[in-house]
Amino acid sequence: MTLRFIGTTSEYGNCPTLYEVVETGDLVVQGDALTDPEHLSQLRDVGEHETFVVIPRDLLTRFAPKE
Repeated sequence: MTLRFIGTTSEYGNCPTLYEVVETGDLVVQGDALTDPEHLSQLRDVGEHETFVVIPRDLLTRFAPKE
């Protein structure tokens, strides 16, 4: 898998950051882990292999592909 850096809204190399998987066009998001038990309890159909990150909406609206 090859990742292409798309952009970040952070300073000094911290998260959040957005990447694209070159081969598939899928997006990879780097951000702070969602750890609040109340928020986690509201998620549905969570697989054991899945994790969640919190990202600012501005990151997606600024850098996400439009097509």
